[in-house]
Amino acid sequence: MEPRNVKTVEDAKRIVEEHELAYVRVGVFDMDGIFRGKYMKRDKFVSALDKGFGFCDVVVGWDSNDQLYDNVDITGWHTGYPDARILLIPDSCRALPLEKNSLLFLGEFADQAESICPRGLLKRVIRRANEMGFAPVGSCEFEFFIFKETPASVRQKHYRDLDPITPGFFGYSMLRDAVHSEFYEELLDLCLKMDFPLEGLHSETGAGVMEAAICYDGLLAAGDKAALFKTYTKILAQKRDWITTFMAKWSPDWPGQSGHIHLSLQDMTGKPLFFDPSRPERISEPMRHFIGGQQALMPEFLAMVAPTINSFTRLIPGFWAPTEASWGIDNRTCALRVIPGSAESQRVEYRVTAADINPYIALAAALGSGLWGIENRIEPDAPITGNAYQQSFARERQFPRSLQAAAERLLQSKAARQLFGDAFVEHYAATRLWEQREFNKHITDWEMKRYFEII
Repeated sequence: MEPRNVKTVEDAKRIVEEHELAYVRVGVFDMDGIFRGKYMKRDKFVSALDKGFGFCDVVVGWDSNDQLYDNVDITGWHTGYPDARILLIPDSCRALPLEKNSLLFLGEFADQAESICPRGLLKRVIRRANEMGFAPVGSCEFEFFIFKETPASVRQKHYRDLDPITPGFFGYSMLRDAVHSEFYEELLDLCLKMDFPLEGLHSETGAGVMEAAICYDGLLAAGDKAALFKTYTKILAQKRDWITTFMAKWSPDWPGQSGHIHLSLQDMTGKPLFFDPSRPERISEPMRHFIGGQQALMPEFLAMVAPTINSFTRLIPGFWAPTEASWGIDNRTCALRVIPGSAESQRVEYRVTAADINPYIALAAALGSGLWGIENRIEPDAPITGNAYQQSFARERQFPRSLQAAAERLLQSKAARQLFGDAFVEHYAATRLWEQREFNKHITDWEMKRYFEII
């Protein structure tokens, strides 16, 4: 049996026996989109397929640096950090080409922790779409820098003077692509074998930066593919003593790294719903209201799609990232780019997101806001023509300017609580406020150079 043909618990048991595995890889994605998991002995795995297994709930109670949150309710010293139940997902089974004779299964948090599970969040929003008669489809595309460095060397260098695999600005370079074709081919092959195939891969503008567009799929599968792509691209690079970063912006000298989301809706039979040749720009009524909802709620949901301190360094004029909740027709200066095309290809590109997103949470925000727009028949502003950076926008279209302001805005959002639930909104916002407080403890190099002697 092929791993991607596994659909049921019985299939999962069978394939593990066929591969004669002593251990199976299992993992869950945490609030920051970091893959947490372990090797599980075969007999325990078989048992867990039926009833789940316990996994310390600290993984939803600590940050990306394994530091314990002091401001969340669901877990902490006050609960004793008990096990949370994880349910395995049989049809997530994948081969692991970078490991010898191994299989991977994804899991989801169950019971109380289900309310804050990133993958569970996206499932709930998709369920809402299905109840409205919609089947959402989409994909993510990521830019990422690659360096001839290792996890040890970047620490030894204190993350300064890093050596990218190629120098200079050289976007869409056939020269660079050919020189590093071995890595490109390894990455493309890995993506095919692990079932997150790429529609396109090319060098971007910047030293050692690449862009990968993942093929579209149903939105839950798109979330899995995006999350796995980020993890296994890092693994592939590190196996050749390189390192990649998916930070929103790692250097003031280079453009930021996008993580754009492409979205559209079909009906439950697969008929596209965003295309109407009788309407201006062939934008159907559901698509227009979808855009309206995304535009209206983008400032309220910004913490879900700009999840780090670093995210906000990218959202500045003239660097291919939006600065307000704007939209336009095939306009890359806007936060929402409507991509016209055939019935099958017409879609919205959600451009505020960077490569640092948790794909499940960002997809939930992008979809949920669009569904809210359809439910409430929200009309978007007139589309922007020309340079959106030179336009003036109403206050309600402006973004919060920091992670703290964005998290506080999310806490106040009635729409967020309606779409995502109080438990998720309060827990997630608390994790972002923690991130801001951790940053506030530190003194930057800029401050030292600016003030040390002269003030």
